[in-house]
Amino acid sequence: MKRFHVHLHVDDLARNVGFYSQLFAREPARLESDYAKWMLDDPPVNFAISTRGSGQGVDHFGIQTESPEELAALKSRAEAASLILENQGETSCCYARSEKYWITDPQGLAWEHFHTLGTIPIYGESHSTPTNDSAMTACCSPSTKTSTSSNCCTPKAVTPTRCC
Repeated sequence: MKRFHVHLHVDDLARNVGFYSQLFAREPARLESDYAKWMLDDPPVNFAISTRGSGQGVDHFGIQTESPEELAALKSRAEAASLILENQGETSCCYARSEKYWITDPQGLAWEHFHTLGTIPIYGESHSTPTNDSAMTACCSPSTKTSTSSNCCTPKAVTPTRCC
């Protein structure tokens, strides 16, 4: 089973946790000082909010798979459609370790396809030394990358370099 993923930037985490907890009739599955995530079954959604970034609104969308085979099938479908992928492989992002790649839609919205491998205690923590820029900014969607900020998920306006 695949699960739809939505990540929003919010200005007040506590107020939004209260709102979405009421909306979803449940507390977040993961709550940190800057991040909250609900894993909903009906409908199947991985809904996340965070205060990382500037401005409020949609950061990115995604599809979370339950297995590496489902992720491979999504990737094959994207490649067959000649969509340009930014493959990040195994990476640390938010509070999870995942296998992932990104595509960007015609409006410039980032779409993350990923399979979660485990949790991590610190946002974007990596246990390996990055060997390229993509690995260093792995916790950022393609439209939010910046190499000049210590917070790698601070959005900046960029022209999408991928056509998906």
